[in-house]
Amino acid sequence: MSKATVIGAGLAGCEAAWQLAKRGVKVTLHEMKPDKYTPAHHSAGFAELVCSNSLRSDQLTNAVGLLKEEMRQLGSLVMQAADATRVPAGGALAVDREAFSAQITRAMEEHENIEIVRGEVEDIPEGPVIIATGPLTSDALAERIAQLPGLETLNFFDAAAPIVSGESLDMDKVFRAGRYGRGDDYLNCPMSREEYLAFYEALLEAEKAEVHGFDGSQVFEGCMPIEVMAARGEMVMAFGPMKPVGLTDPRTGREPYAAVQLRAENREGTMYNLVGFQTRLKWGEQKRVFSMIPGLENAEFLRYGVMHRNTFLHSPGFLDEHYQMIARPGTYFAGQMTGVEGYVESASSGLVAGISLARQILDMPPVDFTRLTAIGALAHHVAHAAGDFQPMNANFGLIEPYEKRIRNKQERYGAISARALNFIEALRANPLACDFYPEG
Repeated sequence: MSKATVIGAGLAGCEAAWQLAKRGVKVTLHEMKPDKYTPAHHSAGFAELVCSNSLRSDQLTNAVGLLKEEMRQLGSLVMQAADATRVPAGGALAVDREAFSAQITRAMEEHENIEIVRGEVEDIPEGPVIIATGPLTSDALAERIAQLPGLETLNFFDAAAPIVSGESLDMDKVFRAGRYGRGDDYLNCPMSREEYLAFYEALLEAEKAEVHGFDGSQVFEGCMPIEVMAARGEMVMAFGPMKPVGLTDPRTGREPYAAVQLRAENREGTMYNLVGFQTRLKWGEQKRVFSMIPGLENAEFLRYGVMHRNTFLHSPGFLDEHYQMIARPGTYFAGQMTGVEGYVESASSGLVAGISLARQILDMPPVDFTRLTAIGALAHHVAHAAGDFQPMNANFGLIEPYEKRIRNKQERYGAISARALNFIEALRANPLACDFYPEG
């Protein structure tokens, strides 16, 4: 029986293990929880979402929406779990994080080809392996990875937003609406100019928690702490996560000066995430400053925002477009440590690595998803990006341009998505790629 090892049971590791196991490969899945936790993890379950509970847009005119649909077509476990545990979020796909984790954990535990081993892995094992230990890889293993030939290991910092209790919100001030009338899945806290400026000043003066090695310049733009954003200028927040565009305050009939959006963390709507409010403020300061937001004056904070280190590889020249180590065939990496950014992107790298290693073990030809697809374009970026390599979300700029000129952006993106899904369909119809079909 063919065998492989997967280290790490986050989204990427679980997706990789699933793709290997359903192709008949016996998988040993290593996870250090609950023996040891990182500063960002709290649950013993697999595929724990430590930042937002949103997997972002589900629209095919958005690159991450296309990526998700490609993954569905390729039998992704992460997408099956996400679709089964989704909570209302307008055009986005958000999930009940506990139910999501539980479903993936159960799939790992119940699959006959997966053996779970709890405990920290301190060295890279011999034989076929996928390393998916995430942005907070333990020091011992990170040291070993750093010694691999041709590798430069880089660090930057991530931040998570606070979560508040739904029943503690003042619904006389908060209103439910989506931008431009697109559903009513978000709660909105409107601010007047005076309230916004007072909040802005309080953020600038608030005491920050010390994070070793952090100077404010090493944060990925997608996880920019709200106080760092405020320090960039008075109106930066109002043009970012606090933009009021497309919202109408029912109390005034007008667009507010600024607005803080809250997104449900679970189906019951008992917990809400402050959208875009990643932070490294001290917990007492978070309570003081964020309680200035209209509707949050008496908010109960179920989780305060945190900041943590995030380690990723200098992948170009080190990994190929299958996430395989060039200098050590049979050794693959997956997840955020490869330089992809985001839950879905991490899972997609696990899917590609799992499929690729399985086909290698089973002596099948490799598959190049090409830059025609979002999943392939992301993998090609990781392998071939030039210049200063930085973490990257899925975006249409990575995908091969459309053959014909289409001026309307939404139409152009729709055409690119249709082409990508046709490519995936053709792959699945290819007898040499028949293992792409989802189980069942």
